[in-house]
Amino acid sequence: MRRAELEHILRAAGAISAEREIIVIGSQAILGSYADPPPELLVSLEADVYPAANPAKAALIDGSIGELSPFHDTFGYFAHGVGPETARLAPGWEGRLVPLSNENTHGVTGLCLSVVDLAISKLAAGRPKDLDYVKILLAHGLVRKDEILSLIGPLEEAERIRATLQRLDSRR
Repeated sequence: MRRAELEHILRAAGAISAEREIIVIGSQAILGSYADPPPELLVSLEADVYPAANPAKAALIDGSIGELSPFHDTFGYFAHGVGPETARLAPGWEGRLVPLSNENTHGVTGLCLSVVDLAISKLAAGRPKDLDYVKILLAHGLVRKDEILSLIGPLEEAERIRATLQRLDSRR
């Protein structure tokens, strides 16, 4: 997915939900921080999103521009309407959101996870594809291990995340 495609999803999600702020929590949140990140981080065809003020409207987004919808068939990418509980995040993540708003979003603001929060959510999920994503973030210097470690203390997954980070760091 490219930034213009995420902007299109934000524009459509805002129109469908009648909401002006859309949270982006999946891998494509990287596009809020970087207009042109490493291509390996852009392989997903979906953006995980929900309206900030009314997360229940994520189902409306998913049904309208989600996987296998006419939107997906037409454009080749789609929105996955999710809820706030989808990602495990460190305290204070809301204050680190990165706004994405420009003429292409038509007044809708995408509130994208910061890179460090994106890395934490991927480490907490712990799936192989998520760990590969974090390895790429680390390898390109888009996030630092110490940044992650400074925020995970309160999470119940903190020890597992620390151990995973140690393994990832030793493989670089």
